[in-house]
Amino acid sequence: MRDLATQQQQVYQTLREQLIAGRFKPGTGVSLRGIAASLDVGLMPVREAINRLAGERALEVRRNGRVSVPDLTRQRFEELMQARLQLEPPCARWALPHVDADRLARMEASDASMNSNYGSGNADAYMMENYRFHFELYRAGGSQVFVPLLESVWMQFGPFMRSVYDMSETSEIVDKHKMALEAIRRRDPDALEVAIRADILDAMHLLRQTLSYHH
Repeated sequence: MRDLATQQQQVYQTLREQLIAGRFKPGTGVSLRGIAASLDVGLMPVREAINRLAGERALEVRRNGRVSVPDLTRQRFEELMQARLQLEPPCARWALPHVDADRLARMEASDASMNSNYGSGNADAYMMENYRFHFELYRAGGSQVFVPLLESVWMQFGPFMRSVYDMSETSEIVDKHKMALEAIRRRDPDALEVAIRADILDAMHLLRQTLSYHH
């Protein structure tokens, strides 16, 4: 039987990936019992994992005990996007010298998978491959500061990003991945920073359009 710490880590990891993939929409409630049942664990490891995620601002625990995904607000969106703009381009530059052929191949595979999943209705796969593409790069440098910060930002960002998946322009975002891959092949840190920044700005443009529909 799995011990409590292992169960809690499993629940945390699963919920984290679901948040990054935008499985939960902004403002929606999260059922502890539902999660416990779906993962075949008790309530205690679920509660521990949720408290951990709440500490990382990915979930909110209300006074009445209700757990929910933070609401879609313009201020929260702007702050998350600014965090991405400030952290991701320098993290990519930091990581570039450490990207070997195997890592580059995994990034290319994620990009190809994104292209095949776009428009297929498989939003979960699209979102997870986008995450894998970026973090395959960011983790290459072994940063103990950039990567944990960005993991937290992406968990908070996922529910927002999911809301633009159905917008046809989303395909433009993938093109910047081609720019990033080309910059990595050329070992060009300036071009890589430009590509990552452009990718984030594309997402900002699409998300601002979505936000305007909500307000």
